[in-house]
Amino acid sequence: MNNFPSQKTVEQIRKRYPSGCIVELVRMEDVQAPPIGTKGRVVGVDDTGSIMVRWDNGSSLNVVYG
Repeated sequence: MNNFPSQKTVEQIRKRYPSGCIVELVRMEDVQAPPIGTKGRVVGVDDTGSIMVRWDNGSSLNVVYG
């Protein structure tokens, strides 16, 4: 079973989160997550729909789709 989003969904994510846009973390279930409220700049979206973010606190933890 494939748990990856479709190519169409990946393209929609890329349109919604273009490189350079600013995002703010509101929730993430990961022990290495930046603190809630941390802002960051989107670097890109990979082929699995993960949003690659360079967080203001120096972290580069991706935001996984879904």
